[in-house]
Amino acid sequence: MVMYAFLALAIAAEVVATSLLKSTEGFTRLWPTVACMAGYAVSFVALAQGIARGLQIGVAYAVWAGLGTALIVMIGVLLLGEPISATKVLGVALVIAGVVTLNLGGAH
Repeated sequence: MVMYAFLALAIAAEVVATSLLKSTEGFTRLWPTVACMAGYAVSFVALAQGIARGLQIGVAYAVWAGLGTALIVMIGVLLLGEPISATKVLGVALVIAGVVTLNLGGAH
């Protein structure tokens, strides 16, 4: 079960890091850039640790990328004033459906 804790940490760190990208202003602002890069570093280390502890790489990466994408879209809409559309909702639903499908077919 520790592998899932590492995966959750990897997703959370990636979402925080990606949320900070705009504030880096193209990596020209030092502290937001440092925080962003640290978040990505934590994310990749945690993802690697989860895989090292038994997660299948394809499933782990799909969950990491899929949930990260869905959460970033939600943060963009709720906190960053990005518009929501039916196409955006459909796209996120398709990403989640793909992750679920990979888990059903590859987690055994």
